[in-house]
Amino acid sequence: MQLLVDGSQPSLEGLAQGLGSMPVLKRAGARAAGIPHFEIRTEYNPARRTAVQIVPALVGVILTMTMVLFTSGAIVRERERGNLELLITTPVTRGQLLTGKVLPYVAIGLIQTTLILGVGRILFGVPMVGSLVDLYVGALVFIAAALALGLFISTIAQTQFQAFQMAFVTMLPSILLSGFMFPFEGMPAIAQAIAQLLPLTHFNEIIRGVALRGATLADMQVPLLKLVIFLVLMFSLAASRFRKRLD
Repeated sequence: MQLLVDGSQPSLEGLAQGLGSMPVLKRAGARAAGIPHFEIRTEYNPARRTAVQIVPALVGVILTMTMVLFTSGAIVRERERGNLELLITTPVTRGQLLTGKVLPYVAIGLIQTTLILGVGRILFGVPMVGSLVDLYVGALVFIAAALALGLFISTIAQTQFQAFQMAFVTMLPSILLSGFMFPFEGMPAIAQAIAQLLPLTHFNEIIRGVALRGATLADMQVPLLKLVIFLVLMFSLAASRFRKRLD
C-alpha cells in the first residue's frame, strides 16, 4: 500500500508515518497473510527536509511581523510628534495620505522577500519550482494587505505603545493558525474559520504552491482573491476612520 504525502505541508509526514505503523484489520474468515507493507512517498519534498517546508512560509511570517509593526504606529507617531498638524494643512486627501505612508514599506517588503528567498536558496537549497513573477505578485498583494492592517490598527490606537500591543496580538494567531506550524486541514473548524480572516493563511498557500509545487496564479486565484478582499476592506476601514484633524 502507498501513502502519498504533500511534502510542502508541515507535520504531514509524521502523521503518515503513524498511519503506516497502524495494524490493518482483516475480514473475518480471511486467510492469514503477511504484515502489509506501507510505502510513504513524499511529493514536492522527496528528501523530506524541514527547511523546504519552513523557509517559504517564513517569508510570510517575517513580513507579517515587520509590515504590521511598521505601519501600526504610523498615524500615532505623527500625532505624538506634532507632525500631524502639518499633514492636516496639506491639500492631499485621506486616501493619498495613507497611500503615501504605505508605498515606502512596500519596497522594503519586496527587498525582505528577496533576501529571505535568496538565503533559503543559498544556505538551505530550497527550490523555486514556479515562476518568480507569480511569487512576487502574490507577495506584493500580501505586503499591501499586511500594511493595510497596520494602518487600520494605527487609526484605532491612541499611543505607539497601544499600537504595538495590538500589532503583537495579531501575530500569534497568524503564526499558530495560518498553517505555518501545523497543517491547516487538521485544525478544528473554529480555528479554520479564524484562520480564514488572517492574510498569512492565504499567502502561505500561495507561496508554497508557487515555490514548491509549481502552481500558477491562475491555480492560486482563490487565496489571491481573499488577499485582495482583505486589502480593500482594511484600507477602506483605515481611510474611513482617519480624520484630518487632531481631535
